[in-house]
Amino acid sequence: MEHHLRRPPLPLPEPSDRATSRQATPRLADVARLAGVSTATVSRVLSNPEVVTAETRQRVEEAIRATGYRLNHAARNLRHRRTGGVVALVPDLSNPFFSQILAGMSAVLAPASYNLLIADTRAMSAESILGYAEPSRADGLIVLDGAVPLERYEPRIPLVLACEWIPGLTAPRVKIDNRAAAALAVDHLVALGHRHIGHVAGPPENVLTQARLAGTEQALKAHGLPAPLVLPGDFSLDSGRRAGAAWLALPEAERPRAMTFSSDAMACGFIGEVQHRGLAVPRDVSVMGFDDIELVAHMTPALSTIRQPREAIGRRAAQLLLDLIAGTDTAEDVILPVELVLRGSTAAPA
Repeated sequence: MEHHLRRPPLPLPEPSDRATSRQATPRLADVARLAGVSTATVSRVLSNPEVVTAETRQRVEEAIRATGYRLNHAARNLRHRRTGGVVALVPDLSNPFFSQILAGMSAVLAPASYNLLIADTRAMSAESILGYAEPSRADGLIVLDGAVPLERYEPRIPLVLACEWIPGLTAPRVKIDNRAAAALAVDHLVALGHRHIGHVAGPPENVLTQARLAGTEQALKAHGLPAPLVLPGDFSLDSGRRAGAAWLALPEAERPRAMTFSSDAMACGFIGEVQHRGLAVPRDVSVMGFDDIELVAHMTPALSTIRQPREAIGRRAAQLLLDLIAGTDTAEDVILPVELVLRGSTAAPA
């Protein structure tokens, strides 16, 4: 820790001084001279302030404000062999689900002087995706796509998984308990009196699809009810519309009077198709979404759903990554709580 001053503080030259006019940008040495400490002490205050006494740190911070000194992040990153960037791999940037997650990441990374770079994995080759995991491209990677080919990834940069996960890949994960969340939706519908409940699933190979379907089936079994009628989907609005058409094509007696969905977007598409054909939600069918994206509170009827803490997921994933970059041990799994949000799309069966 720094205990001794190198020499008493000296005032900076007046702005009219010839040397100052040639050097308009304050230097680290200017801060050190004004604070009366060494340049090494100023560097420690900027990069590792906890090793400097509070009194010295305050003097240096006051000198930084007085001189208007700004840290050259590019030069610092070059010296430490850092890019100053973190990459988030997202499976579908057009999906509004990811907006709050990315905002949460940015809120943590920006104050730490990291730029958040976002890549949509839908149109990327495996080679391109792996290219983002190189130290020359980024200082860290946050992966929100459980389908990217990283099962045998040899860690070259710190990596965190968020929302989805990759079986076989050992890395810190930030997610919800998808099985328990799906069961929460079923419990609500059963409490309303529903006994015939269906489910619209996501892509069959997706880890979220599998977990949410398993949670739905387990909850129905726990209530002594039959397995759900499962209709296919892919998390999109249009697949929800197709599920609505498939539901309408069933004989009326075979239609489940309550449906759970693996995403809000599919629930919205389903409601639109059912309403277009002259039926009403929730009079003819109760609809339960998953995610609580912004749109669903403004629909008619507003959608009952499972709320994921999306901004918190982004924040925790970004903080875990910063901890990894700093060499700090991190928890392998962070499980965040969900919330059952009840609106107008669910009701007791008629």
